[in-house]
Amino acid sequence: MPFSHHSHSGQFCAHAKDTLEDVVKAALAKKMHLLALTEHMPREQQDLYPEEIEGGYSEKGLLDTFRRYYDEARRLQQAYLSTVNVLIGMEIDWIRPSSKAFIEDLLAEFPLELFVGSVHHVHCVPIDYSTALFDEARNISGGSNEKLFEDYFDLQYEMLVALRPPVVGHFDLIRLKSDDPDTNFASMEGVRRRISRNLAFITEYRGVIELNSAALRKGLKEPYPNGVISKEFLALGGNFTISDDSHGVDQVGSHYRELLRFAKEVGIMQITYFEKGSSNRDPRFPNVTSKTTTMSLLQNHPFFA
Repeated sequence: MPFSHHSHSGQFCAHAKDTLEDVVKAALAKKMHLLALTEHMPREQQDLYPEEIEGGYSEKGLLDTFRRYYDEARRLQQAYLSTVNVLIGMEIDWIRPSSKAFIEDLLAEFPLELFVGSVHHVHCVPIDYSTALFDEARNISGGSNEKLFEDYFDLQYEMLVALRPPVVGHFDLIRLKSDDPDTNFASMEGVRRRISRNLAFITEYRGVIELNSAALRKGLKEPYPNGVISKEFLALGGNFTISDDSHGVDQVGSHYRELLRFAKEVGIMQITYFEKGSSNRDPRFPNVTSKTTTMSLLQNHPFFA
């Protein structure tokens, strides 16, 4: 019963492709049990990405787009009710402390069923968009990868404490554009200390970390989070889910065989997932419940045939 708790479409995301319905159909064709629709939250004018600026996007336009996304997601949820479980959510962008009020306003306006808590910016500069922008953020941090990594995990901690996201997105995304994207941070004491602090807090509030296969799709040796971090979270009793972070139909369920192989090597024996039901984890989402399945059941699903 494969599933993904993190997905995007070209209909509502400038750097993705295909319609939202095509993404749902792709999940159905691959016999996925559940797909969470999590388009990016709208952002302030000062935080537009280069392709959004070139495309003439605006803060108001992004909010209007998100409203259209929400309406379409509700339609698809009903249209495919009998064939695939669809949850409606968003991926948040924690950029600065004022992000909290902006995100809470969105959660108040749109009755979502979950959200993915992510950090894509450090010092208000995107860190996963291009090497040039990563270098800009690193220079602001003082010029070293280690200091930028520390700043990233400090910002992530701010987000975790402020919002307690049900799903924590691509935990160690910061390594993607770095000089060593396969780093395990082992020699960086300050970074390791911050990672441990964040993992402990996620465990404390019963958050779920996604094993995100997009890292494998982008050429990294391990998914997000890497093996060292995953083993530490597992030792704390933390819960994992799986996500493809797809940005189009060809990425739905991408690299899941490698993802499950990684999970088995780490020692993960069960996977958490969300679906409609009476809340047993987060009172903010009273109609969503969490369940678990075993790795063996996942591996024997027709998806992997």
